[in-house]
Amino acid sequence: MLSVLKKYAVPFAFTLLVFSLAGFYPTDCSPLAGKTGCAVPDGPINTEDCTWNGYPLYGRIQFVESFPDIKIQLVESFPDIKVKLVDAFANDCGEWEVVESFPDVKVQFVESFPDIKVQFVESFPGITQ
Repeated sequence: MLSVLKKYAVPFAFTLLVFSLAGFYPTDCSPLAGKTGCAVPDGPINTEDCTWNGYPLYGRIQFVESFPDIKIQLVESFPDIKVKLVDAFANDCGEWEVVESFPDVKVQFVESFPDIKVQFVESFPGITQ
């Protein structure tokens, strides 16, 4: 009995310590706390400053094959953000200047499990509601 306790209790306690140091507590998932799910760091697009998980959704964008900051899926309808490709001065939400070096954000195209869904437009870029 004591060996079983050591075998499972010590790793469990260590795991709880690691999660609590990372800012995740089991009460974040508790239905008694009025929550229906667990808190996760990857959230929706922040409409106030036009960011996703701290990455700006405007500016200098580099398309990459691996190690992206954001994974996007191209869609024709119901996008999270409408994007307009510009040649310079991509300072507004949804305006992207495609570059080969020194990007603000690295983006990868995916077919499934995207972080955000994007629709390319010619006018009126920005976050959709």
